[in-house]
Amino acid sequence: MIRPFELLVGLRYTRARKRSHFISFISLISILGITLGIAALITVLSVMNGFGKELRGRILGVVSHVTVTGDDGRLRDWEGVARQAQKNPHVVGRAPYILGQGLVARGKNVSGVAVRGILPREEAQVAEFGARMTAGTLDDLRPDGFGIVVGSALAWKLDLAPGSQVSLVVPQAQATPAGLLPRFKRFTVVGVFRMDMYEYDSGLVLIHLDDAAKLYQTAGAVSGLRLKLDDLDRAPQVSEEIAAGLGAGFRARDWTREHGNFFRALKIEKTVMFVILLLIVTVAMFNVVSMLVVVVTEKESDIAILRTLGASPRSIMGIFMVQGAVVGVIGTLVGTFFGVLLALNVEGLVQLLERLFSMSFVAADVYFISELPSDLRWDDVAMVSGASLILGLLSTLYPAWRASQVQPAEALRYE
Repeated sequence: MIRPFELLVGLRYTRARKRSHFISFISLISILGITLGIAALITVLSVMNGFGKELRGRILGVVSHVTVTGDDGRLRDWEGVARQAQKNPHVVGRAPYILGQGLVARGKNVSGVAVRGILPREEAQVAEFGARMTAGTLDDLRPDGFGIVVGSALAWKLDLAPGSQVSLVVPQAQATPAGLLPRFKRFTVVGVFRMDMYEYDSGLVLIHLDDAAKLYQTAGAVSGLRLKLDDLDRAPQVSEEIAAGLGAGFRARDWTREHGNFFRALKIEKTVMFVILLLIVTVAMFNVVSMLVVVVTEKESDIAILRTLGASPRSIMGIFMVQGAVVGVIGTLVGTFFGVLLALNVEGLVQLLERLFSMSFVAADVYFISELPSDLRWDDVAMVSGASLILGLLSTLYPAWRASQVQPAEALRYE
């Protein structure tokens, strides 16, 4: 236990004299290294938290928490299945859908898309398309109206706007006198949505459920039923309960099965980045070790005098632990301050740098999202700061132990 004596002497040793400028320089480098490491670690973890939060929100704003379908990939009595599913208290929304693939063509421009047939009023219960419309509304999708809602990236790619005519080609052949030809239908663009996620903005289109049934010839069946829950973390449990309640012939899949690997990969990547960036702090702690070793060598005569005055080896060890800990604490506090400050303002800072250098650091077609989000979590800050303080304390042990082993007679022999 460090007593006031060790604390006062250790703090006094941290103030360099005229002949100790080299030690002060090493101390400064150590503090800067710890500050840089802590700030970088907090900022990177916050950005990765932000990526995970944004991607989770945007993905689950398009896909369902739980999907119910038949064993053959079709659902014929979706309303009855919906009534049965809504007996579960965690189900707060449901919507049928028909899912297919197709090509959207306008002139010479063609793009492959996923086609989702929906009922606009029902879809509003499980997805966020209605709140993300930049032109038109989902209610503009009417049965037999053959209207289509496209993503903003696809609209830009094909130069589409409300009122534009496009052809939707589906991978189903129809027999004609000229042979088998792919089936297609002309649609009118009635709306544009923007989910701020390139994968969906460029590769997903919405049409009315009745139009999709005619286009894909589903014979009165739908592809499945999408469910929204009050707590998405309960999705695995709820999907099992719903599947058990529906009985044989039905399957229920939750979002953790469809996208769980992606979010687990993000979590693993965050852990790996924490370990890698913690090495920056560890390298800075080696500077603390070097500084204390130099101090111990320089202060051997002072140590010997303290020992002759009655200071115990334990007191000597405490003095140098205090000196090293001061460097670690200062570096950790300053690094935590700048790390939190940077994490809270990283989005604005990145936008400023993008304007200054006329370049994009986060390309939407590469990183799925077009901005750099940040989600500062205080448990991460506490973990990083705690790890730094522990490393700082550990770095003082060897030099402090070495100082406690100085023999007064040997140290004062040539004085």
